[in-house]
Amino acid sequence: MARQIVGTGRMAVSKEKTIPIMTKWKVAQKDIVKKVLPPVLALVVFVIVWEVLVRALGIAHYILPKPTDIYGATIDNWSNLFMALRTTVIESVIGFIFSVIIGIGVAVFMASSKWIERSFYPYAIILQTIPVVAIAPIIVIWFGSGMNAIIIIAFTIGFFPMLSNTLIGLNATDHKLKDLFQLYNASKWQIMWKLRFPAALPFIIAGMKISCTLAVVGAIVGEYIAGVGGGAGGIGYAITVAASRLQTPYLFALGLSAALLGIVFFLVVSFLSRKLLSSWHESELESE
Repeated sequence: MARQIVGTGRMAVSKEKTIPIMTKWKVAQKDIVKKVLPPVLALVVFVIVWEVLVRALGIAHYILPKPTDIYGATIDNWSNLFMALRTTVIESVIGFIFSVIIGIGVAVFMASSKWIERSFYPYAIILQTIPVVAIAPIIVIWFGSGMNAIIIIAFTIGFFPMLSNTLIGLNATDHKLKDLFQLYNASKWQIMWKLRFPAALPFIIAGMKISCTLAVVGAIVGEYIAGVGGGAGGIGYAITVAASRLQTPYLFALGLSAALLGIVFFLVVSFLSRKLLSSWHESELESE
């Protein structure tokens, strides 16, 4: 009898443990359905309406291609599209990494002294306001055409959001906490790395979300001006070639590929944000 009671108790405990896990799984499934299903349905309806309207109106494929035309162009030019996409991914990732490292480094340097911030921040704003197409030819003259110039252009576009957001985060630290650190004789750099930088992490992540998509834009713009042809050409170069040949369905395929690349970058940074902030910051805390 005692064994039966103990066994029954174990089953009860195991059931109590299993029920919350199953409940969480069902909640997670419902959450996924709520978030994913509406945009997927909207996309399906949009594509169907697009296909039907273009067929009904008899619009030429070189003016407005049907979704099936775009799909066919993607299949026909898949090898070229893949090579162009791979080149742009490499350029965007390297430009983004440089913008994050240098942007955070310069922001920390500026935040270390109000005098330094007032001296250099206006020039960072001026750099941001200059159109990329205006400075891109200068970058090509200095660094030559090809991947080096494109990475620098991608970095230039993604740099300012990282600098600005990081600087705002470092300057938004609670003064009471800073006073507490100073009360315990913490040095300026201890306050920076143990208080101000962790507190600025949500702002840094926000800057990364902006910078990662701008790096893709910068890489494609750079490829228009500083790109190289052949198998080494990226999406920007492929777009110029497709436009010169009036390959409109392939143009749409290239544009959608660039958009998907930006979305993937954003989702990767969002995943990183959840990993770093979900345990303590309100922006990533799961609502019950």
